[in-house]
Amino acid sequence: MPEKKTQRFKESVGIDIGSHSVKIVHLKKHNDAYKLQNFAMRSTIPEHTDYQLSELRKERYAPVISEMMKSLKINPRKIKHLVTAIGGEQVSIKQIKTIFLPDDELESALFFEAKKHLAISGGEMQLDFQVLSIEEKTNQLNVLLVATTKEYLRGHTDILVQSGLTPHFVDAEVLAVANSFILNTDIDEGVYILLNIGAHKTNMVVYGTKTKFFSREIDLGGYHFTRDLMLKQNLSFEEAEKYKCQFGLETQSSSSSISLEVSEKPTEENLSTEVKRSLRYYVKEAGNSDFRKILLTGGSAKLKGLKEYLETHLSLPVEIFNPFNNIEISERTARINDPQLAVAVGLAMRSE
Repeated sequence: MPEKKTQRFKESVGIDIGSHSVKIVHLKKHNDAYKLQNFAMRSTIPEHTDYQLSELRKERYAPVISEMMKSLKINPRKIKHLVTAIGGEQVSIKQIKTIFLPDDELESALFFEAKKHLAISGGEMQLDFQVLSIEEKTNQLNVLLVATTKEYLRGHTDILVQSGLTPHFVDAEVLAVANSFILNTDIDEGVYILLNIGAHKTNMVVYGTKTKFFSREIDLGGYHFTRDLMLKQNLSFEEAEKYKCQFGLETQSSSSSISLEVSEKPTEENLSTEVKRSLRYYVKEAGNSDFRKILLTGGSAKLKGLKEYLETHLSLPVEIFNPFNNIEISERTARINDPQLAVAVGLAMRSE
């Protein structure tokens, strides 16, 4: 897990390449403080256009990223610390315990250990790890394993190269979410739940300073809220998007409204159910139920009514997370606290 350690870079760029949009954060570091140089968010899909995720081509990213870098006046050749992220079903993360080994033996041993715990074929696996702690009594290592396929990683770096960038560091989305929280929060005792609600999926992270790290991806996001409205209110995709932005989860009484089928529960209910299920599993695995609060990030974090719904159904305080808590903001960007930028911030603040 990332720690609050001294950073050696002077400037950094974090690029969050989402399924729907790209977010870029440019930070400058002075001593132990960070200053926001600039940021940008841009959709890779025409506004209010209905689409099928499976039909979208990755070639759409490069022109968007190139144009964003130009608008931010960032010279790709001068970037010394570029961090991007990967996520999805082809990225696996798990915290394990293993016997203490010297550094020259640990990596090869963990590769074989990872094949037992992570759902990726060994021949295709690209593995990284971080030693979180050493247990004094047992002399065992707590290790966080992160793995993906070589093909998937290559596809990600190809996007960067086509955008005119030189790939530096590639992190996992859930670790970027955690980084953003850790580096921008004074963390008390207890366990915190982070929900990064994107367009098509939600990154769920359970984090505490003295407990097991847990993450999973839930296949629900802003797109599914829009689909609910299309069905309930008999709206087009464009109308449903506008309605969602204006009313959120509020129910509009209309004679044209139709009910969801019994088998089709609304997205907020499905999301709540999946979070509950994950927390039950976490308590069983980690033996810790000291949950303090839920923090929302991502494009749907500010959806009207969602915060209140989750508070009621999960019986925990829910807050919208500000990823710029510990970052100096200029007057020009004084109002920026968009939770949609949490991943890009966590990437830009990643240590070397």
